[in-house]
Amino acid sequence: MRKFLNVFKKCPLFFDVSDDDIITMLGCLKARTDIFDKNYTILSEESPAKYIGIVLSGSVQITQTDYYGNRSILGNLCEGELFAEAFACMQMASMPVSVVANEKSNIMFIDCNHILHTCQNGCPHHQQLIYNLMKVLALKTVMFQQKIEVISKRTTREKLLTYLTTCAKKNNRNSFKIPFNRQELADYLEVDRSGLSAQISKLRKEGVLECRGNYFNLL
Repeated sequence: MRKFLNVFKKCPLFFDVSDDDIITMLGCLKARTDIFDKNYTILSEESPAKYIGIVLSGSVQITQTDYYGNRSILGNLCEGELFAEAFACMQMASMPVSVVANEKSNIMFIDCNHILHTCQNGCPHHQQLIYNLMKVLALKTVMFQQKIEVISKRTTREKLLTYLTTCAKKNNRNSFKIPFNRQELADYLEVDRSGLSAQISKLRKEGVLECRGNYFNLL
């Protein structure tokens, strides 16, 4: 586990916990790791929610598919980020989303019950871990509200510009890279890909933005 200390130190779940305590706690929490190939479904919709996942290397996407097979991308998570924590805390009988590997990824799983219920060893930093988990849940709620703000816009143009300006604010600069290709961006914005491409082309001609692949520059 020590080889992933740099990842744990930037993971919000372990904020303000020392290196040695992190390693000790992972043993107490019976954390396990697994490696998944690109496009592998790590957690699927309808599967029971029990474990919190942490991306140790690679990246994953959170997706949801409706009755007609239309996919929506809810988020993209990279090294050090968590997934399924809200569903695991609720002990949901079936996951409402899927988690898919964007690339070959190493994932750690922790049984949520081991976090929410203190162990017999009385780890001094267990309360800090619970506090950190609550902060993560609050942050994810804010991110979900931002997603709603984007997709609630009426037109593809408005959705795209709302998303891009949010990215600019997050990066504190007009030039930035987004974690999606064109199809994935369309799935995230919940719009048609051809319509999205047409709007990007139109905005480029209007001098509103420049783009190359998944790099954007707001002018």
